[in-house]
Amino acid sequence: MGKILLGIDIGTSSCKVVSFSPDGTVLGKASEDYPVYYPQQGWAEQNPNEWWEAVCRAVKAVVKTEDAREIAGVGIDGQSWSAIAVDENGNVLCNTPIWTDTRSIEICGEMKKLAGEDALFETSGNPVQPMYTMPKVLWYKKHLPQVYSNTAKILQSNSFIAYRLTGEISQDVSQGYGWNCYDMKRNEWNWDICERLGVKTALLPEISPCHKVIGSVSAKAAKQTGLKAGTPVVAGGLDAACAALGAGVVKAGQTQEQGGQAGGMSICMDSCRADKRLILGAHVVPGLWLLQGGTVGGGGALKWFARQLGGIGENFDELCREAQKIPAGSEGLVFLPYMAGERSPIWDPNAKGVFFGIDFSKTTAHFTRAVLEGVAYSLRHNLETAQAAGATAQTLHVMGGSANSLLWTQIKADVTGRRLLVPSSDTATALGAAILAGVGTGVYSGFEEAAAQTLRINRVHEPDIFLREVYNDGYRIYRKLYENLKSVT
Repeated sequence: MGKILLGIDIGTSSCKVVSFSPDGTVLGKASEDYPVYYPQQGWAEQNPNEWWEAVCRAVKAVVKTEDAREIAGVGIDGQSWSAIAVDENGNVLCNTPIWTDTRSIEICGEMKKLAGEDALFETSGNPVQPMYTMPKVLWYKKHLPQVYSNTAKILQSNSFIAYRLTGEISQDVSQGYGWNCYDMKRNEWNWDICERLGVKTALLPEISPCHKVIGSVSAKAAKQTGLKAGTPVVAGGLDAACAALGAGVVKAGQTQEQGGQAGGMSICMDSCRADKRLILGAHVVPGLWLLQGGTVGGGGALKWFARQLGGIGENFDELCREAQKIPAGSEGLVFLPYMAGERSPIWDPNAKGVFFGIDFSKTTAHFTRAVLEGVAYSLRHNLETAQAAGATAQTLHVMGGSANSLLWTQIKADVTGRRLLVPSSDTATALGAAILAGVGTGVYSGFEEAAAQTLRINRVHEPDIFLREVYNDGYRIYRKLYENLKSVT
């Protein structure tokens, strides 16, 4: 058996494919972009077939014919809360609403009446929100009845790619949290909730552990990707959970800070403890859960600013160099990163992004730094909410492209008052997916061994206590702004 592990990461704006040695060394990597479509206000959708086409191109770029035989296994992680409707032949019936889509707001109210809000929360450990998978499926039933009637299964982003690779239908435990009928404590479907909501139980695939080998690369997929037919493929999992694994979060009490398109954190727990203000999901590591907080405006907020207002395209390094010249607190400029509504802890699909404190003295650099600080304030808000719920995070394991910015990482340390550890940041998510393949195929004996072999801390950021007061003032304004503006539509 070969020793190379392949991780496929289905992100919001692109897929990344990375090959690793068992010690976590990157051997090759490639990425391919795909679009997000916004056909109506509140809608955000993607074409899963475009994910697959991007995966094929990226895998071909990484996997050469001479080393395809050395790949021991393939792991896949993906963005949350997809609702990919496929027919009995595996054909995609419509674009999938993605995690920022809020079209099913009215469906959420209907769900609460049909099954009871308390019963839904007690089962899934999560609030009823339009971003989740279940409301989207019920939206299909109401507004796209032809699609719903022809749907054989609903897949998640990673399980769709696994299906294209193997021909096998799957549903991993870490993506179960998008279904309000998923019993979070028992890791199984609650068929009574399905019946109350009127969802066909046949749509839900069998649940698998994230590291379980669900099939092998088919001859057809081998031709499309360059992989060797017969290569094992594991179920994979949620991108945030795989990122936590890739950042070394494998024990209760450890915490991952996410710096990708979205921002947020995941606190690892050895018991199932839910809070309506946060997001609860099963970890990709068996027997553990992740209490998560997430903002829609993480790295995506800076990308938006760079494209629309930054004046220099997407030269993030140059933007951050200029922002570093601005004092902490951005001289009174505060940014709310609610760029597509907001997730935890406010759960307001109507929340809007805001710049507050604009005057003639403010420059592009001020606005850039305010974006960096606003995302850090949202992280602090989620950490404080988790602490109030009984889950305290002391040290954060950082991952994602944002961690490549020394300034942004230091701002997060200063705003939250936490110590931040930075491992191999922008490949941590794909590494987590690859580790799942490694555990599933026996390259590693278990998850702690895998973490010990692959984790390397590149940087440590300690909070600057002398900036505590200025960031406390900025955070106070940040919190007050939303409270004062939320009724303004």
